[in-house]
Amino acid sequence: MSARHQLVALTLVVLLTALVGSAHGQAVRNPDTYVVVRFADPETLDPAYAYDTASSEIILWHIYETLIFFNGSSTGLFVPMLATEVPSAANGGISRDGRTYTFKIREGVRFHDGSPMTADDVKYSLMRFMFMDRDGGPSALLLEAILNVHGTRDERGTLNMALFQEADRAIQVRGNTVSITLKQPFAPFLSIMAAWSMVQSKRWAVQNGDWDGTAATLARFNNPKKPEDTVMFNKANGTGPFKLVQWDRQTRQTILERNEGYWRRPAAFRRVIIRVVEDFGARRLMLQNGDADFAEINRPEIPQVEGLPGVRVIDDLSALITDGIFMNMRIDTSGGNPDVGSGRLDGNGIPPDFFADLNVRRGIAQAFDYNTMIRDCWRGKASVGNGPIPKGLFGYNPQGKWYAYDPQRAAAAFREARGGQLWATGFRFGLLFNTGNATRQCMGQVLKAGVEALNPRFRVDVRSITFPQLLQLYRESKLPMWVIGWAADYPDADNFVTPFLHSSGTYSKAQGYNNPEMDRLIQQARFETDPAKRRATYARIQEIAYNDVTTLYSYRVTVRVMRTWVRGWYHNPAFFAPYIYPMSKSP
Repeated sequence: MSARHQLVALTLVVLLTALVGSAHGQAVRNPDTYVVVRFADPETLDPAYAYDTASSEIILWHIYETLIFFNGSSTGLFVPMLATEVPSAANGGISRDGRTYTFKIREGVRFHDGSPMTADDVKYSLMRFMFMDRDGGPSALLLEAILNVHGTRDERGTLNMALFQEADRAIQVRGNTVSITLKQPFAPFLSIMAAWSMVQSKRWAVQNGDWDGTAATLARFNNPKKPEDTVMFNKANGTGPFKLVQWDRQTRQTILERNEGYWRRPAAFRRVIIRVVEDFGARRLMLQNGDADFAEINRPEIPQVEGLPGVRVIDDLSALITDGIFMNMRIDTSGGNPDVGSGRLDGNGIPPDFFADLNVRRGIAQAFDYNTMIRDCWRGKASVGNGPIPKGLFGYNPQGKWYAYDPQRAAAAFREARGGQLWATGFRFGLLFNTGNATRQCMGQVLKAGVEALNPRFRVDVRSITFPQLLQLYRESKLPMWVIGWAADYPDADNFVTPFLHSSGTYSKAQGYNNPEMDRLIQQARFETDPAKRRATYARIQEIAYNDVTTLYSYRVTVRVMRTWVRGWYHNPAFFAPYIYPMSKSP
C-alpha cells in the first residue's frame, strides 16, 4: 500500500511431491487434463479489474505472468519470471536510496498470439493496472507503492491527470529494461510485483479496442462501473503456460489449453478445466469418481470426503487470510433494496444508517457465539480474530482484546440502541454470503441464532447469491451485512488494516466507515521504520478496531482436497489457488 520497511516472510514448505501415495489401484483418468471444481464464479478475466480469488485462480501465473515469482513455498524469497533476475542492491537492480527498481526483461518470450513481449508491454501493463482504478479494485497496490496515492480521482470523482505524468516519469523503458522509481522506499515492493505485475500485449489490447496508452484517452478508460465494461473481461492474451479457450458463463466453465510456444518447458497438462459446481454432493461425486482432480470443499463438508479411495486431504496449511462479517453503516437504498425490508425501524426493516449506531454493532458483536462458529463452521480449524491482522504476521497483537459471546451484554446494548426505540420495535435485515460456501452460510446462521434469541422481534435473513453478485452489491454498499474473506495481496499488516479500516479501503469504504484517527495511524504505520514503534501503532489500530467494531473477524488455516494421482503440487500462503504449471498426474 505505501512505504513499508518490515517484510515478514511466512514460509511453509509442503512439497507434496514427497507425498506420492497410492491411487488405491485406480487408473489415472484423463492424464493430460486437469479438472478443478469449485463453488465461486470468476468476476472477470481482466488482470487490471480482477480482485477476487475465483478470477485470480484462472488468470494469475496461468494465463498472465509476472516479472518475478515466489520461490517455492516462501512468501519473502523470489525467483525471476518475465524478468531475468530479481532486482537487488548487490546486482544493481535496486538503487542506493532504495527507490529505483530495474527489471531486465526476458528476451524470446511470446504472447499467446505469437507476438514478442517487449519492455514497452511491461510499462503499458503497469500503467493500465494503475489507471483503470475501478472502485474497490486492486490499482491502489501499485498507486500507493509507486506514487504514494490511494487513487487516481479526487473527492468529486474527477481524474487527476497530473498523476499520469508522474507515473509516466516514474516508469522508464531503456532498451530491454524497465525502471520503476518510487516516491519513497517501500520494502514489500518486490512481493507486490510477484503477484501484481501481470504483463499483457499492448498491441493486441489496442487492436481489440482497449486503452491506447495515451493521456488523451485515459478518462474514458478510468473506473469502469461493471466488469463487462472492459475489453479484457472475457478475452486474454498472456505469456503463461496456458491459453484461454473458452469462458462459458452459462455452463459456468473455463477451459484453458497448453501453450505449446511457452518460453519454458510446456506444461504436462494439455487442458485445464475449471468448473463451478455449487452443489457439494455433485462436487464430491466428481472427486470420488475421478472426474475432478481438485475440489474446493468447505470445512463442514470435510468429513464426507475424508477416507474416500484415491482422495487426499491436506490440512493445517498456513493461510494469510482474515474472514469477516461486515456491518454497513451507510446502506444504499436507492432504487429499492430487498435486504433492508421496509427501510424503516418498524419491525419489518432497518433504516440506511441502522449500523451507524455503535450500540447496534456492539450488540451484534456480543450476540455472536464465537465458540460455536469455530466448532461447527470451521471444525476447530479457526480462531477468533481481534482485528484484521492475522496471526503470524508482524503487527498482530496476541494481547489485543475482543468481544465474547454474552447475551446479557448484547441485550443491554440493543436496549440502548436507537435511543431505546430498537428493543421495542425490532428489526429485519439480510445477511448475504456466496452460494455454495457452506462455511459462510454456517457463520451467518450462528449470528442469526444468537441475535434472534435475544428478542422475538429481531430477525436476520441469511441468504445466498452468486459470488459476482456479492462482490458487486457490497461494493455498491447495498448489503446491510455480508460474509467474505480477505487473502493477502502481499505479506504485510498494511495490506489488512487498509482494506478493513481505512476510509478508502476496499471493505471499509463500502461500509461507510470513516475514522480520521484510524486513517492517520494507518498512514503513520506505513512509513515507520522503527519496528517497535510500528508494532505499537498497529496495537493502537487494533484497539480502535475493537472500540468501533465494524466487523467480526476470524483467522483460519487452509485445507486442500485432491486426487492422490496429482503430482508436483506445493503450498504457498501467497497463492490464491494451486499453481498448475508444475503439476502432472501419475499412479
